[in-house]
Amino acid sequence: MYTDKTLTCKECGAEFVFTANEQEFYAEKGFTNEPQRCKPCRDARKAARGDRSTRQMYDAVCASCGKTCQVPFEPRNDRPVYCSECFEANKR
Repeated sequence: MYTDKTLTCKECGAEFVFTANEQEFYAEKGFTNEPQRCKPCRDARKAARGDRSTRQMYDAVCASCGKTCQVPFEPRNDRPVYCSECFEANKR
């Protein structure tokens, strides 16, 4: 069904193989675009974005349910803060 494809990295210009197994994985996840960067360039971009686990978190109280939570921004008194559950419920 799938065959290996040779693609060119848009970052460094190197050729890399988009394997049949990777194509099958992309299809299972519903991804429609092929990768545009080789593995080293993808890894470099991830490293440049930083490790999210070391992000400064702030304590807050949810404006909807009153539960304490942590958020990745410093809460201000003029804007409501929601826990992840209430934020997801209000997003729709």
